[in-house]
Amino acid sequence: MLAGVAHVAGAAQITSYELARPEGARHYLLATPDQPAPGRHPLVIVLHGHVGSAAQVLGRERIAAPLSVWLHIADREQLLVLAPDGMLGSDGKTGWNDCRSDAISNPRSDDVGFINALIDKAVAEYHADPARVYVMGMSNGGIMAFRMATESPARLAAFATVGASMAARSGCAAPKAPVSALIVAGTADPIVPYAGGDIRFAMLRQRGSVLPVEEAAAQWRQLAQLPAAGVTMEFPHRDVADVTRATRITWGADPRKLQVALIRVDKGGHTEPSKVKRLKWMYRMMLGPQNGDIEIAEEAWSFFRDKQAGLQP
Repeated sequence: MLAGVAHVAGAAQITSYELARPEGARHYLLATPDQPAPGRHPLVIVLHGHVGSAAQVLGRERIAAPLSVWLHIADREQLLVLAPDGMLGSDGKTGWNDCRSDAISNPRSDDVGFINALIDKAVAEYHADPARVYVMGMSNGGIMAFRMATESPARLAAFATVGASMAARSGCAAPKAPVSALIVAGTADPIVPYAGGDIRFAMLRQRGSVLPVEEAAAQWRQLAQLPAAGVTMEFPHRDVADVTRATRITWGADPRKLQVALIRVDKGGHTEPSKVKRLKWMYRMMLGPQNGDIEIAEEAWSFFRDKQAGLQP
């Protein structure tokens, strides 16, 4: 069902849709290039965090949305960007059923089935390239991206997470097939702890627990049969007032093959690094410092662009 159209100057056109599912109608936004070229297009699925929305993550609400930079990348690079909405959990907040068995307020919807149905629809109706499907999620959406890569690895060419790790008390099977992964996390994240443990934020309770971020990265590196020693690069620092520093460790030398990369943001909070989409001070007070050395959507596209589904060690 088509529900509305919006356009941002210099960015992709956004259209609102609903998809019938066993749990009821599910809403999503689809961004397409302003002047789409003929042929198949890569598809990037962007997953919002707990309490978020498709509109928020694509910059249609008043707070800064670093992942909305995907709209400009979509127009420039001829991508499709699809942002679905999660369902309400028992706390009355939107979220994803992301494998955390101890996150008792998470919805119990079949979100893997929903996202797979969206991929099928994008391939059948929107000219998406089935070999170039990518998922990127923030926070709860990032943990959901881990679940998608675990349960539907053949559907994805790569995935990326920000401010997320894998469930420590998982209700899902462990991943068994390799998928290229970009994992981005702040060492001072006050909500999803870099060293693992309980997720915590203000009055939100019983949000479950996660593995240490570096342990999650190691699982995907080992599945890809990549060597333990990675290549480390520190990003140039742009602002002396920025207390954070971003370092990327990459396992796998060829961007056309399986790779795993960890962007560690030292002293970074529960925020998406961005040069242009800067969070207001009140959000930084709650969520921690935001790195300004990298544009995280651009980094993700650089990681995604050469990868196709079905890569093997």
